[in-house]
Amino acid sequence: MSDLSINDLHVSVADREILKGINLGINKGEVHAIMGPNGTGKSTLSNAIMGHPNYIVTQGQVIFKGKNILELEPNERAQMGIFLAFQYPVSIPGVTVANFLRMAINAKRKANNPESHGIPIPEFRKLLKSKMELLEMDTSFGGRYLNEGFSGGEKKRTEILQMAALEPEIAILDETDSGLDIDALRIVSDGVNTLRGPGMGVLVITHYQRILNYIKPDFVHVMLDGRIVESGGFELAEQLELHGYELLRKKYAA
Repeated sequence: MSDLSINDLHVSVADREILKGINLGINKGEVHAIMGPNGTGKSTLSNAIMGHPNYIVTQGQVIFKGKNILELEPNERAQMGIFLAFQYPVSIPGVTVANFLRMAINAKRKANNPESHGIPIPEFRKLLKSKMELLEMDTSFGGRYLNEGFSGGEKKRTEILQMAALEPEIAILDETDSGLDIDALRIVSDGVNTLRGPGMGVLVITHYQRILNYIKPDFVHVMLDGRIVESGGFELAEQLELHGYELLRKKYAA
């Protein structure tokens, strides 16, 4: 069984079925990409995995570390080692990036060890400095309020910084390339590539092939009408870049 195993997942939103039987396995060390046009269910999948209450699972399982995580609260899923980088990160005025990250790390440590008193401040400062240097971020960034007044690129870089600090086993990037210019896209992609490795599996959700020119996936999956209809290697993304989704729409038309 894969480290994260999605089995026959059906999900509805407002009584409308969006996902119609998703099967997908992701192992640590692998990078998977899900591509597809708007409205096909890509973001629904990421929200369902993390437990957004508006996304109702009507059938199937998501197994991680031997557990069906659909029975867990979103914070419990995150504490187990699953991370979601949001397409539209929200602002939290009055809470600095550094304080937010420290609270998140402490919550994860407390979940894994109820006796934990949290990360000591000197250790946290050293950790934050090292992760910012790894991602080529100015350390002054930690003193800014989370996402308040941030550009699109800064918001996405902050999501990657959270991923670096929390060190998840499975990271889901939900249209991280949305709204980024080419320079910001390169910076964010460089951050992901720096963090990818044998200890973390990555699921990249995107409309376009362009981010995959920077974050090379091991596997590419195409989603249409709530189903994964094609899977392959990077060459599948290249074919989509050339021909779009119309050929696949015709091939899999009901």
